Amino acid sequence: MPRSPMKFGFTLPQRGVLFGVTTMDRMLALAARVDESDLFDSLWVGDSLFAKPRPDSLTLLGGLSTITRRVTLGAGCMASFPVRDPIVFAFQWATLDLMSGGRMLLAACTGIVAGGASAREGAIWGVVDRERPERLVENIEICRKLWSEEHVSFKGRFRAFEDVTVQPRPVQQPCPIWIASNPRGMLSAAVLERALRRVAQTADGWMTVQLFPGSLRSTWTRITEYLRDEGRDPALFPNMAYHNVNVNPDRQAALEESKKFLDAYYGPVFTPQMVESWTAAGPPAECVEHLRALKRDGARTITLRITGWQQEAQYERLVNEVLPRVDGGG
Repeated sequence: MPRSPMKFGFTLPQRGVLFGVTTMDRMLALAARVDESDLFDSLWVGDSLFAKPRPDSLTLLGGLSTITRRVTLGAGCMASFPVRDPIVFAFQWATLDLMSGGRMLLAACTGIVAGGASAREGAIWGVVDRERPERLVENIEICRKLWSEEHVSFKGRFRAFEDVTVQPRPVQQPCPIWIASNPRGMLSAAVLERALRRVAQTADGWMTVQLFPGSLRSTWTRITEYLRDEGRDPALFPNMAYHNVNVNPDRQAALEESKKFLDAYYGPVFTPQMVESWTAAGPPAECVEHLRALKRDGARTITLRITGWQQEAQYERLVNEVLPRVDGGG
């Protein structure tokens, strides 16, 4: 059986607006170019409220819905999802789906980050980190009910309400909700299993990052086992690798710029080895082989963020010298 062609998304570096990577005008212009290119089928923004501030994801997605016509528009991961009011969020997301003509794709996550940033963010709304996984699942259930039913009543651990109808409804029925997760080996076996089973039981798809060699393959293997346990066909379950790219004749220079970019974006939390695993870096041929390896490991779609300050020049190299070769032999 022939292998299916790799699909690609493009991730906008909206937090980079705050430290000189790009401007809003340049970023939106690049988004329009992505929509015009048949190399991409999705366009992604990140999300955070106060843990890692950036231009608001929902507001940005509203703007993107008016300047694009073709690509799926995604939030990945929606780190603030467990903190947000799910009724208000369901209303906002349904409106976005209407504005975009049914092109929205939500990849929700717990939003837990090391160093206390998510705890400080959650404290504003009385949300502690240990509750975020359960709030994630509960908010997904609430959104699905509000997007598909009228006069919804709900009583959960964190939220309870009576007779709520959201209008408009999403154009998509059902409106997809993925879970984004990157459970690491440092977790206990029980916590790791719960995180992966959560994807198989609850999500319409899975997004992840590969911070360590082989982590995507090993995690995807376990998720496929849990999907079968749930009576779901892994062949029909989408996944996506959220990845970085830096095209440069000097691979070491590409990795060093990527490390500088990611340190500014997230803080100095990624080792050089993690950056190397998470980034297709170097000359075009090396970037091509890196992306092919991700596909061999099980990635069905890869969304790429340019980890550099020359966004437009890097984009040209990406679409002309890298992506057209990933499924070819050159």
